[in-house]
Amino acid sequence: MTRPITLFTGQWADLPFEEVARLAGEWGYDGLEIACWGDHLDVSRWDDAAYVQSRKEILERNGLKVWTIANHLAGQAVCDDPIDERHRDILNDRVWGDGDPEGVRQRAAEELKLTARMAAALGVRTVTGFTGSSIWKAVAMFPPASDEWIAAGYRDFADRFHPILDVFEEVGVRFALEVHPSEIAYDYWTVKATLEAIGHRKSFGINFDPSHFMWQQLDPVAFVLDFADHIFHVHVKESITNLDGRNGVLGSHLPWANPRRGWTFVSTAHGEVPWEPIFRALNFIGYTGPTSVEWEDAGMDRLQGAPEAIAFVRELNAITPPAAAFDAAFSTKAD
Repeated sequence: MTRPITLFTGQWADLPFEEVARLAGEWGYDGLEIACWGDHLDVSRWDDAAYVQSRKEILERNGLKVWTIANHLAGQAVCDDPIDERHRDILNDRVWGDGDPEGVRQRAAEELKLTARMAAALGVRTVTGFTGSSIWKAVAMFPPASDEWIAAGYRDFADRFHPILDVFEEVGVRFALEVHPSEIAYDYWTVKATLEAIGHRKSFGINFDPSHFMWQQLDPVAFVLDFADHIFHVHVKESITNLDGRNGVLGSHLPWANPRRGWTFVSTAHGEVPWEPIFRALNFIGYTGPTSVEWEDAGMDRLQGAPEAIAFVRELNAITPPAAAFDAAFSTKAD
C-alpha cells in the first residue's frame, strides 16, 4: 500500500520552515504536515499568491510535497472553557486579542476558517487539529455533571463548528480531529457522541493517533475498523505506560520526562503501539493517505528520533495485500 510518509512540523516550529524542510528532505520524507504556527505557515496570508508560492518553492527545493496542514493550537481555543494563561502561551496575538474568553473563541473559529482557505490555496484537502471542549473539565464527573450539562457541551461544540465546516465545505477541504484528551472526543464513545452531535457531516472526521489510546486501554485496531469511513489522516506517534501500582493514568501533574508518570510519549518504534496490526487494518479499510510522523519524546533528541522513524514507517508501509489469496493455489488444476 503506497502511502506518503510525512513529518508533522508542530514540534519543530522553533526552527525556520526552510530548515525543517531541508532536514526532512535529507532524511527521505515524502512531505510535511505543516503546522500553522512559528514561521511555518501564516494562514492569514492565504490570499497572498506570492507567499503561498514561497511555501511551495521551499517544499519543491527539498523534494517534498504537502497533503495536510495542521492548526491544533487555534482549534483548541474554539470550544475550551475556561480560556486562561495556558491559551495565551499557545495562541498568536491575532487570536488572543484582548484575552476576553468569548472573543478568543470567536477569533479562534475565524482562524480555522482561514486555515481551510490556506489549505485550498496550497491544493491541500485535509486540515488536522483540535476542537477544545467545554466539558473536558467534567471528565471525573465530580462535582456531578448531569446528562443535560454534558449534552449542552456537545451542542456547544456543534454550534461553534457548523459555521467553520461551512467554510471547509465551500473550499473543498475537510477537518480531521485528533482524538485526544482535552478535546470534545477523546475515546471511543466520545467519538460516537461527537459525530452524532455534528450530524455526521462529511467534512468532519478523525486524525487517528493511537498514542492516545494505549494509556486509556483502548483497542486501536478495533477503532480503525469501526470508524473506517471517518479516518481522514494518520499520525504515527508512540506512547508507553508505566503503571506500577504507584503511577496513575492521569499523569499526576508530572512533566513528561518524569519516571513517576503513569504514561508518556516516546519516539516512533520505541513504544507499545501495535503498529503492524494497525497498518494491516489500514490496508483493509483502503486508507491511502499520509502516515505522518509526530515526534514527541522527552528522553530522546528529535534529530535522532525523526530520521529513525522514517525507516520504521517505510517498513510498515511495505506490508501490502497479495495480488491473490494465499490459498488460491490449492485449487489450481494442472492442465
